[in-house]
Amino acid sequence: MDRTAQLTTSAPDRAIAYDPPPAVPNDPASVHVTAARVLDGNWTGTSTVPSRQLYPHQWSWDSAFVAIGLRHLSPLRAQTELETLLAAQWGDGRIPHIVFNPSVPLDAYFPSPDFWRSSTAGRAAGAPRTVQTSGIVQPPVHALATWLVHLADPGLSRARSFLAGVYPRLAAWHRYLLHRRDLGGGGLVSVVHPWEQGMDNSPCWDAPLARVTPAPARSFRRADLDHGAAEDRPTDLDYGRYVRLATDYRDAGYADRAREFAVEDPAFNALLIASEHALARIARELGATGTARHARAGRLTAALVDRLWDPEREIFLCRDLRGGGLIPERSVSGLVPLLLPELPRETATALVRTLTGPHFGTASRLVPSYDLLGEAFDPHRYWRGPAWSNTGWLLERGLREHGERARADALAEAVVRTAAASGFAEYVDPHTGEACGAAGFSWTAALALDLHHGRQARAAEQHGSRHTRHGQSMDKG
Repeated sequence: MDRTAQLTTSAPDRAIAYDPPPAVPNDPASVHVTAARVLDGNWTGTSTVPSRQLYPHQWSWDSAFVAIGLRHLSPLRAQTELETLLAAQWGDGRIPHIVFNPSVPLDAYFPSPDFWRSSTAGRAAGAPRTVQTSGIVQPPVHALATWLVHLADPGLSRARSFLAGVYPRLAAWHRYLLHRRDLGGGGLVSVVHPWEQGMDNSPCWDAPLARVTPAPARSFRRADLDHGAAEDRPTDLDYGRYVRLATDYRDAGYADRAREFAVEDPAFNALLIASEHALARIARELGATGTARHARAGRLTAALVDRLWDPEREIFLCRDLRGGGLIPERSVSGLVPLLLPELPRETATALVRTLTGPHFGTASRLVPSYDLLGEAFDPHRYWRGPAWSNTGWLLERGLREHGERARADALAEAVVRTAAASGFAEYVDPHTGEACGAAGFSWTAALALDLHHGRQARAAEQHGSRHTRHGQSMDKG
């Protein structure tokens, strides 16, 4: 147990509470108002569903992104969002990708709790007995979200011992990933299912999935097609492979070892590194140094460059541990490491070239999820081309981290404008902004809200700077 965990393990439990969003300006067209309405409509009392119809439970990385936006409406509600998710953590440290709402009918979503059987199949891994969850994970953006939520209202955070309460759980989550999921032995974390990486239907998974024998079509019923167009969703063949992988993992008691699908993904690992930096800041806030975590983040960054960087394509690629090499597909996942502060300068410069070049930038309003020139590109099919607000948010942050302020401003403007115009759609056509997937999607609203407030803060800062310079020139006159 590290020093900060020792400092915080005795932190008192806090009751989960909710305060409604504060009054908003009387402007029905404002991003603040419309995004707040989406988040309020998807709030369950303790957490936020991604969408009421298609995704009626709590999702792991969705809640982290949602909390980042909620902090502008209610810091308490944002803290509650993360606390609710972390309360479902398994004994081995994993944060499950779905926490199921017991009041939702089993047939409303597949795979449902009776498929995952977390309390029985996951018993050896320490699955909770009082709540049903899935058994796989999602990208570890949680510590970064926690730190940003803390910054929204440090006084409230300290009064509630928010950081002290969640730090041991976040530390255990990172330990699980670093110790149980280094399946390649090179220091990076592996995903064992496409759903874990979050970009479920990416062409990056086509080659690794081709080895998987799909589950029989009669053995499951896809609830997603009740609410989404079949041509926009994964194919039945791919879905059968997803089900097979999940079934095999469940039947092995959710034990982590090299299996049929094991991939090192650049975005997943970049988010772990960003969250290690955030945990270091949290540790300092709690009275520890955080030095070891910053050092670990540096080592992980070096491993990421060493194992996944392709200097010829100028993008990070996925590594197929079973296939033995890098997967030659350009995905937005390979651009996400731009958000890392210790990325080598030449690597960051090359990533910006790729982001703004023909594969992702030319002739596109927004950043597509897959190579515009790739054979598998489809502007409407799930993660095979459409633009998503969460990757836009991450890349905006990365551009700003590496001094590309004008490009970051332009991307923020595009994401916010398109999100509002699309009715906060789950994802959009990167060329036209046409809405795809679920409407009123929570992380779209939350991250548009965050980018909107960021623009306002920068505008106010620039106005203040101009005012100060003007005052100084008047004084000199």
